[in-house]
Amino acid sequence: MDLFFLYFMAAIYIFAGTMHFVNPKMYIRIIPPYMPNPVVLNVLSGTFEIIFGIGLLFEVTRSISAIGIILLLLAVFPANIYMYQKGAKGIPKWALFLRLPLQFVLIAWAYLYV
Repeated sequence: MDLFFLYFMAAIYIFAGTMHFVNPKMYIRIIPPYMPNPVVLNVLSGTFEIIFGIGLLFEVTRSISAIGIILLLLAVFPANIYMYQKGAKGIPKWALFLRLPLQFVLIAWAYLYV
């Protein structure tokens, strides 16, 4: 069962990272305006999500990938706050609010593999 959750987590990050390239406008739109070069930030975050997701699959890179995911989740948290403040087309405000503490659940989940 533990392997299922590990592979599921890896799949989530690989998929999410890929979506940064498939639909970049969606991600660029939620980057706060005070952050420089949203296009580059989107590419970097997507790339790291893919790399860390793949890294979770191998025991030799699992711990460093889990730490990377934790740092990435902390780094993108301002975008989640901005998304909540600004609102998102088609997503209820309450769902955006619930997404904020979910970030800490994801951090705790990644910490299991450090």
